[in-house]
Amino acid sequence: MRIGYSVEDSTHRAFLKGLSQRWCPHAELFEGRFRGSTNLSLRREFPKICDEFVARSVDAMVFLRDANDEDWRQAQVNERSAFPAQYLSRAVHGVADRNVECWICADPDWTGRRLGLAPEQFRVQNPKGAFERASGIQRADRKEAEIAELVREAPLHKWLGRPSFEDFYEQLRARSQQLGCTIENLRDRAAH
Repeated sequence: MRIGYSVEDSTHRAFLKGLSQRWCPHAELFEGRFRGSTNLSLRREFPKICDEFVARSVDAMVFLRDANDEDWRQAQVNERSAFPAQYLSRAVHGVADRNVECWICADPDWTGRRLGLAPEQFRVQNPKGAFERASGIQRADRKEAEIAELVREAPLHKWLGRPSFEDFYEQLRARSQQLGCTIENLRDRAAH
């Protein structure tokens, strides 16, 4: 499978690589260009990114961004309204509530054990700073391999308590089923 993706930063890229390693280890990943932050630039940039992905014969297009201070649902609606209609069926639009670190730290006990900090450090509204400090993320070393490994091994079924992650997971799962790829059923794991 060939997956094209467009993200905001290195943590997003590492996040998607971790999911790919977990669910589709043989997939080829193609990074698209930065997609901007305003609806005007999105309307201009999305077609270029999609055309680039089509030229690379990707099977799925994954777009991931942070909601920051915006409601994640509204941010997702804005993204989709700026997206070329002919590619909507091939695209997954993930919007993390506040930031992707909120997903990574959705199980503060596990994250705390994994990173060697008290879970309370991650049991906050915005764990980005604590996560970056605990991971040793610096301008010169974004720790992408370590973040990808953390995501690959995380108890993702516990992340379903975050509606924005649940929505992203459901989109990925639906797209993977259309392509004949199997993504684990996190709902079964959450029930046990």
